[in-house]
Amino acid sequence: MSAVLRPLEQPQARLVLLGTGTVGSAFVARYQALQQRQLSLPSLHVVANSRIALVCDDAPDAALSRARDAQRQGDEPVHREEVGRLRVGDIVVDATASEAVAADHAPWLAQGIHVVTANKLGNGTALARAQQIGAAAAAGTARYGDAATVGAGLPLLRSIRALVAGGDHVHAIEGVLSGSLAWLFDRYDGSQPFSDCVREAAVAGYTEPDPRIDLSGEDVRRKLLILARAAGVPLEADQIKVDSLVPAELAALPAADVEDALSLLDAPLAERLQQARAQGLKLCFVGRLDAQGASVGLRALPPGHALAGGSGTDNRVAIHSDRYNTQPLLIQGPGAGAEVTAAALLDDVLSIVNR
Repeated sequence: MSAVLRPLEQPQARLVLLGTGTVGSAFVARYQALQQRQLSLPSLHVVANSRIALVCDDAPDAALSRARDAQRQGDEPVHREEVGRLRVGDIVVDATASEAVAADHAPWLAQGIHVVTANKLGNGTALARAQQIGAAAAAGTARYGDAATVGAGLPLLRSIRALVAGGDHVHAIEGVLSGSLAWLFDRYDGSQPFSDCVREAAVAGYTEPDPRIDLSGEDVRRKLLILARAAGVPLEADQIKVDSLVPAELAALPAADVEDALSLLDAPLAERLQQARAQGLKLCFVGRLDAQGASVGLRALPPGHALAGGSGTDNRVAIHSDRYNTQPLLIQGPGAGAEVTAAALLDDVLSIVNR
């Protein structure tokens, strides 16, 4: 009687979480919540940041706390040493905003290591890097999960890619792509200085620690690049015209002095609000891509405009295509917050595991 041949069992995929800030912490909390619901998840093997990498040993909370309190040791980025120990089929979760980590996305994919990311510096900077990531994912078995990079997991990238794969032609994409700026212009009504609204947003965790990153439009530029490339438009960053809200005097200050100088925003924004109201319009910070080019900046929109109906941190994106010609496809939902971003990361992890 001949022996039955059985395929070799593949080792179970493991997770390495890079980043222990608000998104990384929310990722660990949601991971544990999903475990309690008996979802099949890879083991959370390591939690790491720029200072230290710690094996979790079934206690991710403890590892997370230790990593957050750790002091920096040595010059070599910790993530490279730790990820170097991974096997084919393991999953790196990038919850950082690190250039050094984003530079390794394509090499990891080429090694057969899946990458799930909220870091926009992979697909949202140089076109050559985005093309390397796409080529590495297409050439092998490793997948690239980037739903958390735009819209905190709203089905934006998935929808655009599905349209393109189905033969549709995307003519224009326009949207309120920053949850922090959406909140600011929903909140700002002239009853208090704009700088006070910025301080409120910072306390609520909607802005970056240096709010100039949000106010400059750079974050929106990166998101528009990611959406454009998903639509098949090989756009470079310098092809997007950006109208920053940050006055030159404020932009020149060191980060430590920004808080005391936020009042430099007040007069210009009060004037923009007054002009918009005089015409019955609403201020929205919008990124737009169409046949004429790409731009990011503050626009005064009529109340009935497709992008003027959101509230709070809502992202609201209109996709114009052959299929959606008379009326655009509208996608709306919360576009800021560590919890929704962490949920998007874990959605991509589960998609990889369950494919």
